Formats: sequence, structure tokens, C-alpha cells
Amino acid sequence: MKKETYVKMMDSVNSSPFIYNLVIWSDRILTKAVYLAYPVFLIVLFMHRDAGLLRAVLVPGVSFVLVSVFRRICNAPRPYTVFDTPPVIKKETLGKSFPSRHIFSIFVIAATVFRFYPAAGTVLGAAGIVMASARVAGGVHFPRDVIAGAAIGIICSVIGFAFWDSAV
Repeated sequence: MKKETYVKMMDSVNSSPFIYNLVIWSDRILTKAVYLAYPVFLIVLFMHRDAGLLRAVLVPGVSFVLVSVFRRICNAPRPYTVFDTPPVIKKETLGKSFPSRHIFSIFVIAATVFRFYPAAGTVLGAAGIVMASARVAGGVHFPRDVIAGAAIGIICSVIGFAFWDSAV
């Protein structure tokens, strides 16, 4: 992304109260909704005595730790740092932009839920697309950050469950 493109996008978002609020609130609401949905999903598995509960905890959990370590090592700058322009979504973190951990999290959770409840997993995946758009439009991630976060989340879930299934 070039600075002109980024500045134009920030100006467009900031100049429209509707779009500005849409970006801010979709990021906030979807973040909270997904981080609430995941424990509810785990409680449902527990209440149904589903044998997949441990996998549903460990696959996203281990993946989250690995992505967090990679992100810290990579320490890619954020758009608002690179272009020296304030983001729409208030954030002051320096670095740790690649991959987006918010987007990774929603997609690893969506892919995990999908294995047990495809309709719910699909809804979470759609929410992930909206959140990814908001994170880019909000100026806290480059498109590559959210695309990588989504892809890594899905891949970690697929590989994690395949590994677990072959080991059992």
C-alpha cells in the first residue's frame, strides 16, 4: 500500500460519520462477540461431553502462542507508523502488525467451530471478513496483515486437527 492510498482511505473514513462509526463499532463489537462466542462454544462442548473439547482448546491455544511468538520476532511496522498518519481505530502499538492477531484469532476460532457446527463456523468466518475490512479501513493493519492472519488461522486449525486426528 502506498502512502497516498492509505491517506486517501483514512480521509474517506474520517469524512463520513457513518463509515467512521461502522469501522469503529464493527471492530469493537465483533472482537467482543467472537471472544464471547468461543467460551460459549467450549461450554456447549463440555455440556454435551463432546470428546473434541480438548482439541477445541489446544488447537487454537497452541496456534495462538506460535503466531504470537512469530509476530514478536517479525515485528512488522503498522501502517500508521510507516505513513506517520493517525489511524481511525485508536492504537499506539509499535510493530507487531504481521500477521493480524485479531484476524488470526477469529479465523482459527471460526475454523475450529466449523468442525463441530458448520453453520456457526461460517457465520464466524463472515464476521472475520467484516473485521478484517474494519482493521484495514481503521488504519491499524495493511491488507497483507489481515490476509495472512486469516490464512494462518485456517491453516493452523486444519493442520492442528489433522495432526491430532492422526495421532489418536
